[in-house]
Amino acid sequence: MVQQSLPEKAFEVRLASRPQGWPTPENFDHVEAPVGRPGPGQLLVRNEVMSVDPYMRGRMNAGKSYVPPFEVGKALEGAAVGEVVASGSDDFEVGQKVVHPLGWREFALVDADRARVVTPEIAPLPAYLGVLGMVGLTAYVGLFDVAAFTPRDTVFVSGAAGAVGSLVGQMAKLRGAPRVIGSAGSAEKVRYLTEELGFDAAFNYKDGPVMEQLKAAAPDGIDVYFDNVGGDHLEAAIEVLNDHGRIAGCGAVSQYNATEPPSAPRNLFQVVTKRLEMKGFIVSDSIQRMPDFLHEVGAWLRDGRLHESQTVVDGLRNAPDAFLGMLKGENIGKMLVTI
Repeated sequence: MVQQSLPEKAFEVRLASRPQGWPTPENFDHVEAPVGRPGPGQLLVRNEVMSVDPYMRGRMNAGKSYVPPFEVGKALEGAAVGEVVASGSDDFEVGQKVVHPLGWREFALVDADRARVVTPEIAPLPAYLGVLGMVGLTAYVGLFDVAAFTPRDTVFVSGAAGAVGSLVGQMAKLRGAPRVIGSAGSAEKVRYLTEELGFDAAFNYKDGPVMEQLKAAAPDGIDVYFDNVGGDHLEAAIEVLNDHGRIAGCGAVSQYNATEPPSAPRNLFQVVTKRLEMKGFIVSDSIQRMPDFLHEVGAWLRDGRLHESQTVVDGLRNAPDAFLGMLKGENIGKMLVTI
């Protein structure tokens, strides 16, 4: 095992308490913790960039889910990319860059089978947390596999200025969608969608009822709805979907911090009358699609046909603020934290 000179302690962010409703800074602790040394089959990684994502809000709650909850008093987790500084695995060398799931800390002791080598010469490191990472794969699998997109489909994407939504709309256009519509939470984001990303129409959901705005933007209805929001957006999409339309259920950010049951959707019987298909998905179930995804999306990136915006917050101490800002929609594109 080869290793560099390593510190004895480093900074990490821990879950201090489980939030009730919206998280607050008091739900996080900033702690100096011992830096471990890798045993056989392990790596020590100096993290450089980490991701904050909506799904992390669910992990702050107790209870059974598709991924274990964060533990109170322990460091949070999430995608990060960094440099191997010590290796106990024959498959990884000191100096390589890797992506792995143990962000929220300066140094991560990672089992080698949970890390993947990335190449900064091909794309900047932050891209492996966004468009070339699980975020991009989520958009790709949700649109093309779950929603079974065809070039005839009009597509509506909620949360369209976020990390996943902004890629979904572009991918639909690149595959030939005649019309792509997005919702977002500000006039700036609406302009971003239509003027920079090529959406055919977009609206600010704060300007009026979502259903009315969606009907105006899609006079001939929609065929695919990529749902990042739930609630009134899902209700509006069900109303406007054409017969045999498809819904890819990726998230429901409007409900993540709710303390009361949602009032919508109230029109689920239309799933029956319109013969709609509605399917939720978790991207980790589709890791086998990564090679196809990287081949197609990598080509789009090289050709300059696919774009990713990033909102970057500097410093691990500010990671809770970045996370809370992301939940409030303060980001355009992918929200990242440099460490």
